[in-house]
Amino acid sequence: METQTFVFYGQVGSGKGTQVKLLTEYLKNKDNKEVVYGGTGDEFRKILTSDSFTANLIKDSINKGELQPDFLTNSLFANILISSLTNEKHLIADGYPRTVLQSENFEQMMKFFKRDNIKIIYIKLTEEEAMKRNLLRARVDDTEEGLKKRFNEFTNNVVPSMNYFSEKDGYEIITINGEQSIEDVHKEIISKLAF
Repeated sequence: METQTFVFYGQVGSGKGTQVKLLTEYLKNKDNKEVVYGGTGDEFRKILTSDSFTANLIKDSINKGELQPDFLTNSLFANILISSLTNEKHLIADGYPRTVLQSENFEQMMKFFKRDNIKIIYIKLTEEEAMKRNLLRARVDDTEEGLKKRFNEFTNNVVPSMNYFSEKDGYEIITINGEQSIEDVHKEIISKLAF
């Protein structure tokens, strides 16, 4: 199977991270090719542990529930590709792009790395279900107020960044029902990708 590129989108609480792991395992077992994980969240967490000037600036905006500046997120994602991507490896983007500007950058990166036939996997969840799941997770920033802010962020920035690709050649948006069990979400992803 030729190398593939996947971009995951999902509301907070959609189980996106779990599905990324399951798809990664599936791909490794299927054709033994390496999978490059383009997760900007991990990269931001690495910076946060560094106690640098940048870390303190990021911490401040995270506490306010804001998205990080585009230039920072773009550079972190580009660095992952520069250091890890070859035409022999699959790519899974997680948590990026999250604004229209980032989508434009992503499109340029894909052209540069000669990637086409990009599958966007959107795990769809109602806000009610997302709220219920997140309050059960009880993470520090998962107060009802904090979550509403993140839902708004998703609607105002993240959804338009996904829709940016809807008219683009070489991009396909696949919508998945996120309100099923983890196993069934995974099965739907695999069946809709039709490997």
